[in-house]
Amino acid sequence: MPARHAYDAIVVGAGPNGLAAAITLARAGRTVLVREAHTAVGGGTRSAELTLPGYVHDICSTIHPLAQISPFFRQIPLADHGLEWVVPPVAVAHPLDDSPAVLVERSVEATAETLGPDAGGYRRRMRLIVDHWPALADDLLGPLPLPPRHPLLLARFGLNAVWPADFFVRWRFTGRRAPALFAGHAAHSMLPLDAPLTAAFGLLIGGWGHAVGWPIARGGSQHIAAALAAYLRQLGGEIVVAAPVQSIDELPPARHMLFDVTPRQLARLAGHKLPARYVRKLLAYRYGLGVFKVDWALDGPIPWRDPTCARTATLHLGGSYDEIAASEKAAWRGEHVDRPFVLLAQTSLFDPSRAPSGGQTAWAYCHVPHGSTLDRTEQITAQVERFAPGFRDRILACSVKNTVALEAYNANYLGGDINGGVQDWRQLYSRPVLRAVPYSTPNPAIYLCSSATPPGGGVHGMCGYHAARAVLRANR
Repeated sequence: MPARHAYDAIVVGAGPNGLAAAITLARAGRTVLVREAHTAVGGGTRSAELTLPGYVHDICSTIHPLAQISPFFRQIPLADHGLEWVVPPVAVAHPLDDSPAVLVERSVEATAETLGPDAGGYRRRMRLIVDHWPALADDLLGPLPLPPRHPLLLARFGLNAVWPADFFVRWRFTGRRAPALFAGHAAHSMLPLDAPLTAAFGLLIGGWGHAVGWPIARGGSQHIAAALAAYLRQLGGEIVVAAPVQSIDELPPARHMLFDVTPRQLARLAGHKLPARYVRKLLAYRYGLGVFKVDWALDGPIPWRDPTCARTATLHLGGSYDEIAASEKAAWRGEHVDRPFVLLAQTSLFDPSRAPSGGQTAWAYCHVPHGSTLDRTEQITAQVERFAPGFRDRILACSVKNTVALEAYNANYLGGDINGGVQDWRQLYSRPVLRAVPYSTPNPAIYLCSSATPPGGGVHGMCGYHAARAVLRANR
């Protein structure tokens, strides 16, 4: 007789993708257990008082345009489980040294009007994304669809998206403001800006800012994880925290096991259940840049030189296109620069629950070479001070995390890589291994559901959703 299974599926890891996989399976009537090593669910969506009592900081992800875009998030009732989105009036601000900041307003036209000679070019490229974002999300947030669901639309997008950001900027723009803004968007790729496909990141990050804004979760990103967990439990799913897994052999019997981990971890946990050739490919998977992060408790708002920067929760600090491109290129060469490109979040301006009365929270990070342990606190602080003189005087306390500390916080952040691996043309849709169903492995019981599968990093749940769908299709 076949072995009895305690569960239809066990999911290892309770980050957004692991929870999305479990929810998708539970909605299909499957019995599901989630095992999480940490004492709380969430992965990249956890929050804590990192500096002073009453100051709530998001340990990793704070700004969530992909959660609003995600087909998975749009179909589940997270608001019924306490999740409330706060959408600042401006998606992102990009302050400059010698002119007003560039703001991504919800209106494409309002933003374009501030870009001088590049107004028309910017407007045309953004309108395509804003007018068709649900269709683009269907095709782009998952495994490469063959054939695409919207081939003509995808082709129009691809004419601009396939290029390096460096080429795109020099081809499409002639001024200084639009290239600087585009560089900040494209740098979210965590790739050098002369790499193919970085234009796609620049277009999508900017377009989503116009389409849905860049929202934050009221009370902290932990509320995203809490809502996902509450919904899963409502569906009958089980979650066990503080339950690390050292080997697949420790798990109860199950028909399928889905791992919200990166390839190197999967090889360690389940390599003896997989063919040696496949394990070698997992171990050859490429990880990308790390990040160095600083969280601050402040005694008041950041004193931006341009006061319009207070209209957003998100800022890109790096000045010109050339400065940002040089910073990202240096990190890929294993170097550190004095003026790194910095991403900053000032969420308590729009969510007072994150700080005591009169106080504010903020965090910032820069990209660093994989595994770097060099302290970048001063360089990040100086970049904020550059655009907000007097910022240092507002600091009450700070907490820092280098790549080693980030990996200790979340084992998926190997070497400080928060994207689950390089997202270049070689490893975007073929992550972790080139297969017709990238979530599957040669062992029909084992699946991967982390950001090391398409569509990659970000709080969208689509990696877990597609992995669970693959399980369901294989077992109709």
